[in-house]
Amino acid sequence: MADVKWIKIAVDMFDNRKIKQIGSMPEGDSLLLMWVQLLCLAGNVNDGGFIYLTKEIPYTDEMLATQFNKPISTVRLALKTFEQFGMIEIINNMIFLSSWEKYQSIDRLTAIREKDRERKRRKREAEKLLPQNSTEIPRTSMDVPRIDIEGDIDIDKDKNKSISKKSPRHKHGEYQNVLLSDDDLEKLKAEFPSDWDQRIQRLSEYMASSGKSYKNHLATIRNWARRDKPAAKHAGGEDMTDLDKYF
Repeated sequence: MADVKWIKIAVDMFDNRKIKQIGSMPEGDSLLLMWVQLLCLAGNVNDGGFIYLTKEIPYTDEMLATQFNKPISTVRLALKTFEQFGMIEIINNMIFLSSWEKYQSIDRLTAIREKDRERKRRKREAEKLLPQNSTEIPRTSMDVPRIDIEGDIDIDKDKNKSISKKSPRHKHGEYQNVLLSDDDLEKLKAEFPSDWDQRIQRLSEYMASSGKSYKNHLATIRNWARRDKPAAKHAGGEDMTDLDKYF
């Protein structure tokens, strides 16, 4: 639950008959302080007046003694007194402040809880856009959505765009050293419909024999094709495709 930074306490709290009776008891001051601490804890949990560590783990007497730094005997006396005075109820082993809604701005607290739920929902949606099993640099504070004091969230719309993934490249050629994606291969077939496979083979053999490598094999094949065109035929009719023999 989203905690709140304040709770309401009536200015005439100590004129209340129950508070006066508790204050007159031997440990009255400690009990009244613990009552205020319970109010603050209920605000922290922000679940309509319920008090618990988690919904699965209600506070025990020992846990409250640690939480409030009080002797466990004082904690038990306080809880028993508050329950007798109708100030608290024990529901499913959880402490519930009976008058919580009477004094607190429930609409405002509910709005804060709703904003917190919306923040968590949008955070989960943003995380779903991240690649699974990513080995990239861990997220830093620059990647975390900004949250204002009211619990609103401001997520950069650009981060909600789908993360593009590069198409995998497959091995081609006799020596399985020409790497082309499916899209690259389709482009190659469209540009060189009659001899696309021969061009792949040519690059494969050249890299295998020379030991050279290229960053983009589709770009290399295209570049070789541009170099081949001006010398495709010599003016006298001699084939000029094999440029290596002229250098």
